[in-house]
Amino acid sequence: MKLLLMALTATIVALGPPSAEAHRTTTRDGLAPTGISIPSLTHGQMAVISDNLAAIRALAGTRTGFDMTTWRLEDYLSLQSFACLWGLVPGAVADEASPFNECAHAYLAAGRALLLQLRAASSVDRMAVDALTSKIEVEMLANGASLTLCRYSDEPFNTNDVIFPRWSEIPSHPPTAAFAALVSVAIGATAWGLWPRRRVRRRPEAAVPTEGQRGVREANRRP
Repeated sequence: MKLLLMALTATIVALGPPSAEAHRTTTRDGLAPTGISIPSLTHGQMAVISDNLAAIRALAGTRTGFDMTTWRLEDYLSLQSFACLWGLVPGAVADEASPFNECAHAYLAAGRALLLQLRAASSVDRMAVDALTSKIEVEMLANGASLTLCRYSDEPFNTNDVIFPRWSEIPSHPPTAAFAALVSVAIGATAWGLWPRRRVRRRPEAAVPTEGQRGVREANRRP
């Protein structure tokens, strides 16, 4: 399973746009529908949301009714986290210099926006939403998360815009470059192990006749 995930990671990296300016791609053509604006979050808040993202997703999955805003935020969260390789690249969340940090900001900001939307929804367990919200707020206060800023802390996002990693910066970021090299080696080793090899069948060696067998053969040759 890990090798399959690593293979998928390398495939997405290989297909990514080569230019740093091409890291933002719109998911809509034309004017409609209008995207949902998503406020950014500080660098310190990212780690807290990341730790609680699975709980936010699970809570959203328990809703009984349908709300278009909630659905679009959840859909964008899934798409954006996929575009950012689910935060698996080392330093994607914690390292401001990582080529994956901006896209990590985007999907984690979507996660927080989804939680805030669930607070306004009537189709989920209010007590569960309030409990998770309080837990996140306490963790942010304890870590001073709101005070830790970075260059993406004031960048708003939109459900119509998917943020991709800054591919051209990967070689200049050692942890990401090392991860990419490791993935490439793993894929190469896996491909080599699965590559079909032609087996050469060896001809069986002629058996050496025994004394009795030689005697029978000699007797058969006599007239």
